[in-house]
Amino acid sequence: MEEKSYLKRLQDKWGLKSLFQTIMVLIVFACTGSTVLFIKPFLFDLIGFDSIEGIAGILLYIVMIFPLYQILILIYGFIFGQFAFFWAWEKKMVHRMTGRGRKDRASKKA
Repeated sequence: MEEKSYLKRLQDKWGLKSLFQTIMVLIVFACTGSTVLFIKPFLFDLIGFDSIEGIAGILLYIVMIFPLYQILILIYGFIFGQFAFFWAWEKKMVHRMTGRGRKDRASKKA
């Protein structure tokens, strides 16, 4: 039995139609992460939080950067023609974070 390539396994896992679409999704993730790393120092400097370290810095990073990442991933998804995938991905993530996904599955089983 032939082993699938990494890209093919990602394609199957994410339910994508082609390897090209899988590569576009990976490019969106890369561009979003790079943009966040580029913007973070300017954003923190603008607000005056450039020297906060430790737990406070981590919490501030999560509170400020996490929503920015979510917005950027949808923007890049639109630019690269993968908005539908990332919109579904965002909704699934919100359901996981709020716990609604588990409740919905439990009610369907009953």
